[in-house]
Amino acid sequence: MLELSVLKQKAVDLLCTLIETQSFSSEEHETAEIIFNFLKENGAEPKRQDNNVYAIHPGFDESKKTILLNSHHDTVKFGSSWTYNALQATIEGDRLTGLGSNDAGASAVSLLATFINYLNEDIPFNLIVAITAEEESSGKLNVGSLLPSLPKIDLGIVGEPTKMDMAIAERGLIVFDVIAKGKTGHAAREEGVNAIYEALEVINWFKEFQFDKVSDMLGPVKTTVTQINAGKQHNVVPDECTMVVDCRVNEMYTNEEVADIIKTALPNAEVKPRSLRLNSSRISIDHPIVQKGISLGCSTYGSPTMSDQTMMAFDTIKIGPGDSARSHTPDEYILISEIEHGIDRYIKLLKDFNF
Repeated sequence: MLELSVLKQKAVDLLCTLIETQSFSSEEHETAEIIFNFLKENGAEPKRQDNNVYAIHPGFDESKKTILLNSHHDTVKFGSSWTYNALQATIEGDRLTGLGSNDAGASAVSLLATFINYLNEDIPFNLIVAITAEEESSGKLNVGSLLPSLPKIDLGIVGEPTKMDMAIAERGLIVFDVIAKGKTGHAAREEGVNAIYEALEVINWFKEFQFDKVSDMLGPVKTTVTQINAGKQHNVVPDECTMVVDCRVNEMYTNEEVADIIKTALPNAEVKPRSLRLNSSRISIDHPIVQKGISLGCSTYGSPTMSDQTMMAFDTIKIGPGDSARSHTPDEYILISEIEHGIDRYIKLLKDFNF
């Protein structure tokens, strides 16, 4: 087994390599190869499906329950306001700056180090590590496409920047395309039915409506009209007004239930969800992994941001080094000490763990 200090340095070195290899969402081919080789060089037997890389602990036993360690290696595209080279790993003391360092490269390399730490140990559960693609874009070849190829999973530990506290609930997302209907006419003669005016009622409904079930962790379901478009020329009353609505779902509702409530409330508008697959999640505070985390000093909270948890129908927690507030920001960074702490806490979280 590698000395823990050596393993931590390997994790930091790997993160530097990942930062310096472009891996925009759906363009992760090269970083997938790097992760595959890292696992192989450190004694694992990695496999690859598209740009998703995974490895199964050699002591796999179908009679045992299975834990999945998952994070992603894709990034968003960087903006012009970066003052550092986004695709260069810059170390200044304890600080490592570079695209994807915080979200979620630090979690990915820390989970890989944790898996390698347990590679030659006899553990009371099955362990799988999967560092996957297309998380940032919710793409079709993300972790959701890999899960059917894996053994049955009983618990997922999802690596995202949480300051190594535990998100035990996470909002889901539905994006709705909504069309308010009218009838064309000449603006000068007050003819037709103005779809913009019809849309005002729809917009006001989204502004005022309150869903009955409010989560103690995530609060109410939130709907926000974020885009609107209507009209083709100044003298024609528009017959359609299109809107986009961002809906953040708490764990008290399924996405299907929320969609049905909105469609029923707005019978005169056309309401179409783009997808119902990005579901909310919650794990019981009494689950052994949550209690183990609390015993290690983890705080618990409900997360307003989405992760690959939305793809997982089994119990999950979200926990990882870094701070969500740094994600998708100019000069994104991680502290090396945060990676070291993350590896320590992941290892302790799994040590002697039993369901």
